[in-house]
Amino acid sequence: MENEKLINMLNRDLADEHAAIIRYLIHSYLEGEDSPLGAGLLSRAREEMWHMHWLGMIIGKMDGEPDLIPAPYPYDPTNRKTIFKSYVAYEKKLIPHYMKEADLIDDPHIKRVLQREAWESEMHAKKFQRTHDKLSPEQAQSLPGEENELPEIFVEKLQQVVAVKYTQMLQAIRDAWVFQGNGLSGWQIIDFSFTKMKQLAHMAEEVAENGLEPRLIKGNISTTTSIGVALKNSLESVQATHGLHADMKNDPEAQKHSGLMTNLDLTLKQEAYEAEEIEDRLK
Repeated sequence: MENEKLINMLNRDLADEHAAIIRYLIHSYLEGEDSPLGAGLLSRAREEMWHMHWLGMIIGKMDGEPDLIPAPYPYDPTNRKTIFKSYVAYEKKLIPHYMKEADLIDDPHIKRVLQREAWESEMHAKKFQRTHDKLSPEQAQSLPGEENELPEIFVEKLQQVVAVKYTQMLQAIRDAWVFQGNGLSGWQIIDFSFTKMKQLAHMAEEVAENGLEPRLIKGNISTTTSIGVALKNSLESVQATHGLHADMKNDPEAQKHSGLMTNLDLTLKQEAYEAEEIEDRLK
């Protein structure tokens, strides 16, 4: 298969995995990560992150540009029972899809990755089916999430930070895939993406605990092929979000929530650390 055709095919798979990550993360946040349902969904989301990462690494190694626009995730939002039934169907359709693609590939590594995506999708379908079957009658007919108790202006501030942090995380992942040939630099970038994912969760959980879906909407992504430019962009981005988090910490509404304040303190320290690390690399 020609490189361009292969990159296009893998980018479509990337979009499917991206869609699954978003759906399972949002649902996990709404259930609560410390609840049995939320923990299971979070585990599936993390496994989908590996799927997306394997595909992104291959695309980057082939000098392709990863497409970070998620595909649609069709599901029936009527209640938990219909939602989990939709998850089973989504994962099941990926099994023959990935196996068919694997049959088209000569490269042994890419073939193995696609085969693994297939049998792990089968495992996900089985686990979602088991969750579906174990739902109590009350759970099955209801939806996750609580009533919103936060002021609308504060919720919007949280949602803005969620969207910015989500985009920032995607940028870090993209840069790590594209610049993996630069050795340590590429892996240092993806190391920061893990921290950004947790920072995103801190804000998203606050939104979801009030029954609202976190705004995981991608903003503009730089497609620069210069690692120097990428690092400068990363520095500017982390400095900007550091300002957003500092502003939120001073918000009287935020100060009513001790857990949020603890997370903001940690995030501000992490972002200051990251900025200093990037500045050293740019010297």
